Amino acid sequence: MKHPFIESQVLSRLSALTLHPRIPVLGNVAGKHRSPIRGSSLEFAAYRKYVPGDDTRRLDWRAWGRSDRFYIKEFEADTNLRMCLIVDTSGSMNFAGPQMTKLEYARHLAGTLAYMAARQGDAVGLYCAGKTFSKEIPPKRNTVHLRTVLDELGTVQAAGETGMADALHEAAERVPQRALIIIISDLFVPPDTLRSCFQHLKFRKHDVAVFHLLEQNEIDFRFDRPVRFLDMEGGAPVLAEPTLIARKYHEALQTYLAGITQVTRDAMVDYHRVLIHEPYGDVLARFLLSRMPKGARK
Repeated sequence: MKHPFIESQVLSRLSALTLHPRIPVLGNVAGKHRSPIRGSSLEFAAYRKYVPGDDTRRLDWRAWGRSDRFYIKEFEADTNLRMCLIVDTSGSMNFAGPQMTKLEYARHLAGTLAYMAARQGDAVGLYCAGKTFSKEIPPKRNTVHLRTVLDELGTVQAAGETGMADALHEAAERVPQRALIIIISDLFVPPDTLRSCFQHLKFRKHDVAVFHLLEQNEIDFRFDRPVRFLDMEGGAPVLAEPTLIARKYHEALQTYLAGITQVTRDAMVDYHRVLIHEPYGDVLARFLLSRMPKGARK
């Protein structure tokens, strides 16, 4: 699968890592991830009392010998993960850093995650969110489907107003069962509006992760002469003297970032703030390592 945003050296570097959900998941085939449904894998989970109709082969005779009561041994059932990528395609994602736009950076993150998930047998879906869902590819697990997801990532364009809040509410209703929802966006949405979106996704039992894309100039705001600022989502341009508004800008930015941090923490969202000059392989390595089960970390 040759796509410019799938780089073999990055995949090779990440090959020893696995994408793990932070909560039990539901799938339709045996896989690598813990399920909320008890099954018969090798990992012991708990005892429960025997009831007529239970499989007698799962009786624990040692427990019977100690207590003179019948107990059934339960094990964790393993299942495959449903990973749904929600990529922001509003006009502001055309904002560019020294090397690439936010949308191009999002392609690298989403494409690499999709490839890794498919390689470990998980289902992958893609939702492109502009003012509405411009593209919706429900999660499936096969090579042809992965190619469809990557092809769409390669052709999608950023334009128009943001509709991220509506898109997240819609995703909460549309994504079947519980899934890992990965949002890749610059989050040009008021934090209080995002609060209800994240709560809706968590209410549906989804594991939610966010890559919040920012460009260094948005943080620094270092301009030394009058600048005409363009609204990339269709609003009127603004001519301003940066030295007169820099203090207010930084105050507003810090308030916004603190608000985003607070709402993601309150909703227990896996939040990652990313500056798009940073190598995306480093970002993904940190993300994957942070999700590894404690016993697997070294």
